[in-house]
Amino acid sequence: MGILVRTIRGHIVDIVLDIRKGSPTFGKAILYDMPDDPGSGHNEWIWVPPGFAHGNYYKTESQIEYFCTGEYSPGCEAGISPLSADIDWALCDPSLKKEYDSIVKTTSLITDKDRDSFTLESWLADERSNNFIYGKC
Repeated sequence: MGILVRTIRGHIVDIVLDIRKGSPTFGKAILYDMPDDPGSGHNEWIWVPPGFAHGNYYKTESQIEYFCTGEYSPGCEAGISPLSADIDWALCDPSLKKEYDSIVKTTSLITDKDRDSFTLESWLADERSNNFIYGKC
């Protein structure tokens, strides 16, 4: 499903990963910095389309808002571990990637579900990945 996300309060960094089979950017991730901006009267939204995995980390205590194109269905859910060694981080802002790497090394706050999720290679072998084919999402 597609997800529209914004930071209401605090400071998050969104992680977006292309998981569409056959995509020229398959396996590439971005880190998108999303601090709140109380003086603007609004905060920036990011659109994460179907076919992209989504996660985030919090730089401060934060509150976020989501709008989704579908209803949550735990039986249909799958994830790519943000610790997967086969993710290509080359498109990321180097300072955000350095910060992410530092957090990953020192935190115990990652869920077992996220830690133990698919690698990109194991995702491709899972039949659910056939629902995310470049040009058909």
